[in-house]
Amino acid sequence: MNMKFHYIVRGIIRDGDHVLLCKQKEGDYTFLLGGHIDFGEAAKVALEREIKEEIGADVTVSDFRGAIENAWDDHCEISLVFDVEHNLSKDVTPVPASPEEEHLEFLWVHKDNLAKHDLLPTPLIQWLQDDNHELWGSTMNG
Repeated sequence: MNMKFHYIVRGIIRDGDHVLLCKQKEGDYTFLLGGHIDFGEAAKVALEREIKEEIGADVTVSDFRGAIENAWDDHCEISLVFDVEHNLSKDVTPVPASPEEEHLEFLWVHKDNLAKHDLLPTPLIQWLQDDNHELWGSTMNG
């Protein structure tokens, strides 16, 4: 089997009990802001770059929250997850920062409603509801 591998960084952006999520306009699931880490790029630098590209916000990446391995179809990924310091508010929903990001939309979701919004990868749901989670999560068997 020829798998495609993705090295991903994701950011937890909170305002109180709400978390900023992202989705493809045509999609039926959500994910945390972030994206691919370029070869040789530091994860924190990649996350700051990705958030700037997605919503135009200048943020500071803070604590490492864990890593999740995830697989679907012929893809697999490792996602590094960090807390993000920001000046965003749940009262203002970000919009895509450039035409390249127009396929995305953003939404603030209460932490108790993450499963209803099909947040992927699924270990994030428990992580965002319980600060005492493991540093490792997986959707893979074995």
